[in-house]
Amino acid sequence: MAGFSKVVATIFLMMLLVFATDMMAEAKICEALSGNFKGLCLSSRDCGNVCRREGFTDGSCIGFRLQCFCTKPCA
Repeated sequence: MAGFSKVVATIFLMMLLVFATDMMAEAKICEALSGNFKGLCLSSRDCGNVCRREGFTDGSCIGFRLQCFCTKPCA
């Protein structure tokens, strides 16, 4: 009977580990319109470079009006 208890405890701990790692949330991404990008945003690479100079982690061209939006993890 002691062996059965160890198996049940092991299964319980494994399930707890799986659920605990599944419930960890990823950081949300915040975005803001670039203050320095000029003109139509036709290249997300150029937008990302401008955004990194503004202190963001990346940037991309978004929307019908082709604007440069900068992104970073929300605090």
